[in-house]
Amino acid sequence: SDKDHELVLGLPRARIIGARSWKGIRSDGVAGSLERIAEEGEYRPRGEAERDPHWKQVIPYLLMRDGERLFLMQRTDAGGDERLHDLYSLGIGGHLNPEDGGVLDGLRREFHEEMAADWDPQPRLIGLLNDDEVLVGQVHVGVVFEADAAGRPLAVRETDKLSGRFVDIHEVWPVYERMETWSQLLYDHVTGQGT
Repeated sequence: SDKDHELVLGLPRARIIGARSWKGIRSDGVAGSLERIAEEGEYRPRGEAERDPHWKQVIPYLLMRDGERLFLMQRTDAGGDERLHDLYSLGIGGHLNPEDGGVLDGLRREFHEEMAADWDPQPRLIGLLNDDEVLVGQVHVGVVFEADAAGRPLAVRETDKLSGRFVDIHEVWPVYERMETWSQLLYDHVTGQGT
């Protein structure tokens, strides 16, 4: 498929995760990680990258807030990746391609592809996200950001594939078990329940 030939940004696992695997979101030294991605990141065909656990594809992952509220999305059956059907998500993001010109530009593109907003988010770097316990996580690393809508309207663009709205943080917990694992780790982090 075209997806297999799509060029995606990544780098060797040891250069971004370190010698040992860890799970969750790490904030320490994260600015250096962004520099490392910029300096050492390479583009490889996605089909090849998806099968190589020694290589981590870099995924910017953006949490949108409106003050204390979080933007909670739910995927519908129409979305492309059946592993994610009906799951809830707190993160906007995706693979980075050569024309993106880096993590932040790629994040901005993903934001405008997925969200209807006539403004640009100002992303603040939170940390790196890793979870090798799930198959899809073994070949991806998240670069997690948050941004504040500050009262500006935000809506999902492809409403057949996704729904989304700002909710109070206590409204997220009831669907925790139905969230994709990265979103669970993000929730744990923002609520202080992570490590």
